Amino acid sequence: MEVKDPIILSISRFISNFFNPLVSLVLYFFYYSYVNYSWEEATKKFLPILLLLIIPVGLWIYRNVKKGNYTNMDVSNRKQRHSLYVFIILATIVFLAVDYFIHREIDWTVLMLCILLMLMQASNFFIKSSMHTSLNIYVAALFYAISPVIGVGWFLLSVLIGVTRIILKRHTSQEVLAGGVIAIFVSLIYLTMVKVIIF
Repeated sequence: MEVKDPIILSISRFISNFFNPLVSLVLYFFYYSYVNYSWEEATKKFLPILLLLIIPVGLWIYRNVKKGNYTNMDVSNRKQRHSLYVFIILATIVFLAVDYFIHREIDWTVLMLCILLMLMQASNFFIKSSMHTSLNIYVAALFYAISPVIGVGWFLLSVLIGVTRIILKRHTSQEVLAGGVIAIFVSLIYLTMVKVIIF
C-alpha cells in the first residue's frame, strides 16, 4: 500500500505514535483503577506497574535508541526486537513476583500480557509481528471485560492502528495480521477463562 498524501501520513503518524503499546496499557490501567478503586487503592495498585513495568521498558527502549542498538523507538528491526522482548518479559515476571508477594494473588492481566509477549517473541523468529496491533487488541479485550462498548470501540481502533502501521511502512499487512491473530488468541483465553477467575 503506497500512500503519499501528506495529510493521511500525518494522521497515521499521530495515531501510531499516540497509541503505542505502553500508552495504551497506561490508559487501560488508569481506567480500570478509576472504575474499581479509590484514589488511594489505585495508587497502591498502579505504582508498582509504573515503577516495575512501564517506566523500565520506556527507559530501556530510550537508552538503546540513544546507544544506537535500536534504530528507532518502535524497534522496527526484527533482530533488535529479540532483546526488547526478553527485557519486557523479564519485567513482567519481576512485576508478577513482587505483586504476588505484596497482594498474595496473581495479576491475571499482566500474566496474560506476559504470555502474549512470549508468543510474540516466538513469532519474531519467523515474522516481525506488529506489537502495536497485537497489544492494542489485547487492551481492547481488557476494556471489553469492563465495558463491552469501550472494548469493541478499542478493537476497531486497533484495526485502524494496524492500517497506520502499513501506511507508514513499519509493517507489512502479513505482519499486522500475524500480530492480530496472536492477540486474538490470547484475548479469547483471557475473556473465556481468566475472566471467570477475576470477576
